[in-house]
Amino acid sequence: MEKIKVLVADDHLLVREGICKLLELDEKITIVGEAVDGEDVVNKAKELKPDLILMDLNMPKLSGVQASKQIKSLFPEIKIIILTIHDDEEYVYEVLKAGAEGYLQKDVSAEELRSALQMVFNGETLFPASVINRVMGRERSKGKIGESIEDILTEREIEVLEMMAKGNNNRAIGEKLFISEKTVKNHVSNILKKLGVNDRTQAVIYAIKKGWVDIK
Repeated sequence: MEKIKVLVADDHLLVREGICKLLELDEKITIVGEAVDGEDVVNKAKELKPDLILMDLNMPKLSGVQASKQIKSLFPEIKIIILTIHDDEEYVYEVLKAGAEGYLQKDVSAEELRSALQMVFNGETLFPASVINRVMGRERSKGKIGESIEDILTEREIEVLEMMAKGNNNRAIGEKLFISEKTVKNHVSNILKKLGVNDRTQAVIYAIKKGWVDIK
């Protein structure tokens, strides 16, 4: 069984150690490293190449948002979940724009945390639907509609993009469209290239800003 290689970043030692101990109880997860601030997590990402980074939002030197932007520019394949005490819409919005795949509050249970890591590792995203809807409304109100999606993507690619926006992973998309998971991966790769983005989250954000998808 392939284990999820996780890097944990939090400037509070007790919090960081507690998270690591909780995650180590899951046989599907292995902790490959710990980071103490924003700069440290960027450096550790370069060194350790984790599958997923669980990162605090407020850290010294670089915030979770700033660190996420740097990591995603270098390693778009690394998944990022921001773990924080904040639930304000603006924080979620900034995390989403930075390219992270998830946003969790620190009051989640151990089981919820481990489940979230597995979901994001499998290609899903974890953002409050209410916030995504408000983001979409905000961007539409700015008039960022742009060109037609049909001018850029094929009919099948549009279907895949819409399902991505609703949080479906490649396997789920394949099952719903009756195509192989490999074919889905090829469609996702083509979508990223055509939209000029690095990962699934950025593709969904781009589509929301253009008013192309509705996640309701």
